[in-house]
Amino acid sequence: MNYKETTDWMFNQLPMYQLQGASAYKKDLTNAYLLIDHLQNPQEKLKCIHVAGTNGKGSTSHMLASVIQEAGYKVGLYTSPHLKDFRERIKINGIDIPEAFVTDFINKHKHFFEANDLSFFEMTVGLAFDYFAKEKVDIAVIEVGMGGRLDATNIITPIVSVITNIGLDHTSFLGNTLDAIAFEKAGIIKLNIPVIIGEYTPETQPVFAAKAKECNSELFFAADLIFENYTSDLIGDYQIHNKKTVLQTIAVLNTQTAFKITPDNTKFGLLNVVKNTGLQGRWQQLSEFPKVICDTAHNKNGLEIVLNQIKKEDFNSLHIVLGVVNDKDLEEILPLFPKEANYYFCKPNIPRGLDPQILKQKAAHFDLKGEVYISVSEAYQKAIENATKSDFIYIGGSTFVVAEIL
Repeated sequence: MNYKETTDWMFNQLPMYQLQGASAYKKDLTNAYLLIDHLQNPQEKLKCIHVAGTNGKGSTSHMLASVIQEAGYKVGLYTSPHLKDFRERIKINGIDIPEAFVTDFINKHKHFFEANDLSFFEMTVGLAFDYFAKEKVDIAVIEVGMGGRLDATNIITPIVSVITNIGLDHTSFLGNTLDAIAFEKAGIIKLNIPVIIGEYTPETQPVFAAKAKECNSELFFAADLIFENYTSDLIGDYQIHNKKTVLQTIAVLNTQTAFKITPDNTKFGLLNVVKNTGLQGRWQQLSEFPKVICDTAHNKNGLEIVLNQIKKEDFNSLHIVLGVVNDKDLEEILPLFPKEANYYFCKPNIPRGLDPQILKQKAAHFDLKGEVYISVSEAYQKAIENATKSDFIYIGGSTFVVAEIL
């Protein structure tokens, strides 16, 4: 198979959570261990930073990779989902994994994947570990897919564990209380491995403290320990918390491992995240007149911060291009959106995309008014046509909505 045929097979033949939702979720690590054993345990050759959290784990992972890259190290970066091309998930020093490596890996192991009913995510994790081991990276930053305890990435023993924050998302899998979700995320805490917590609440702090004590893991609450604020090219308001998490992680790397990262490495790493890693979709500006911002925030905690940041902008009229997936809790997120905006309801082009007519009807219950469009691109185009140079356009609601306009 060529690259397109390979990725089409990966997306269409095996369960992929981003496309299919609940049916793709695996409730244990049996297959993940089966896979890495088949691959002869490439993860054992890697020094890893493991990053979990409800929001910010993608930004935090990219920031960490950028800073460590600035220090001259060869840095593997595994994240999900991708926006445009599958290869965005697996990078070394900001360069996507080669198409040939993907096709060779899948072709070589395809029979094993099929025989053992491996999920899309499981084999992608195996591919990342295999690639990073063969390329002999100095360090790999590994982002959890969902949760932590039962995530396929949780077969590693990292040199440091990171949990950005806890919010109510994926509640049907992870639990519907903050402490239940914290328990799942805390599953990445390993015996005698230091752990950094970005943000915590009265409900989550004791969960982290108990798990760290059980594992004899030194526990660092970045929000209480970090007071510097470095400038970054990631300018969303929410990045202030992610930067603190990164700074505390770098401090632990410097004091407890052989890695040496200077303040200048940190400064330039945070200033050049997009250039060093290729990250997109985080308060990303697409146009100036009118100002157009897209952001991948898609749950209550993330959207609250983004929508509050929009309130600080200076504009005449606000236009919002909005689409969501069909398992989104609309009763929780729609009340966050401003009633005075003009809405352009659309459906991301994936099986999980919610019918925009349904979105419009639900939005009307919260006095959000607008029209329905057959595609994200049509909705965006109409917003551009309707907006004046002094207006503001926001595109979001789902990672997949943002992906379609980048």
